[in-house]
Amino acid sequence: MKSFEILGNKDTRSGFGAGLLEAGKNNPNVVALCADLTGSLMMNDFQDQFPERFFQAGIAEANMMGVAAGLALGGKIPFTGTFANFSTGRVYDQIRQSIAYSDSNVKICASHAGLTLGEDGATHQILEDLGLMKMLPNMVVINPCDYNQTKAATIAIANHHGPVYLRFGRPKWPVFISEDTPFVIGKALMLSEGADVSIFATGHMVWKAIEAGHILAEKGISAEVINIHTIKPLDDDAVLASVLKTRCAVTAEEHQMNGGLGDSIAQLLSRKQPTPLEMVAVNDSFGESGKPEELLVKYGLDTVNIVEAAEKAIARKNG
Repeated sequence: MKSFEILGNKDTRSGFGAGLLEAGKNNPNVVALCADLTGSLMMNDFQDQFPERFFQAGIAEANMMGVAAGLALGGKIPFTGTFANFSTGRVYDQIRQSIAYSDSNVKICASHAGLTLGEDGATHQILEDLGLMKMLPNMVVINPCDYNQTKAATIAIANHHGPVYLRFGRPKWPVFISEDTPFVIGKALMLSEGADVSIFATGHMVWKAIEAGHILAEKGISAEVINIHTIKPLDDDAVLASVLKTRCAVTAEEHQMNGGLGDSIAQLLSRKQPTPLEMVAVNDSFGESGKPEELLVKYGLDTVNIVEAAEKAIARKNG
């Protein structure tokens, strides 16, 4: 199992802020809109440097999406910013009709997603957003794993024409992807090759998957760990190539089991390569207020859960 150096601990929302500023420097058509959460979305630097390209929409998320769609029609590249629950559930109709249906060049950027939002509790810990967004035709869905990858993803989506949902989080998290690692939309990132089980992880759970890989290695199990930063389009070739080698798999995500990464991979495998598959995800429940790490443990999204899922998948393969 390959070892990764922790380069620091930073929140992925700060990676978005840094990437947005860079995208703004690279392209004068990049504009930003925020629903009264500029500081929380780390959009201050963009606002300070490009005040004429920053639009404060206030607590009017549906209107923000409509304005963004209009800006895109005018040739701009709008990035909208608010919390993930407000970026999806509250404005689903506007996204569907004005952005996805029109194949509008809007980048929907969503912070504070998942259980690791922590103390804000169930109302804000949206665990359905990836499913909501991936069901929309034309929508690209991206969930990067650390600060550096979030920054790279933010820059990359500015160069992609079409609607994108970019998900990131609030807590400080290990940074382990190097700054110069290319970000290619729709292409999975192999982190460590293995022969016994494939672990497909996304977002914050990628680091948990790496930790699980080391524990499995100590048990004599060779885990292949793959970072699925793009949920849609899914890198079918990478998934199938891995399971053809290992013949069993685990998915790990900070999302509902229904509708997330595991659901997408299960659909692919059922059609192309039936394979024993275990899913580490929230099992049909809402979250609650608590410390991020404690919530991951309580809801079965900790490192040990990935290890147990891998062992179960291997047992099914060998059974």
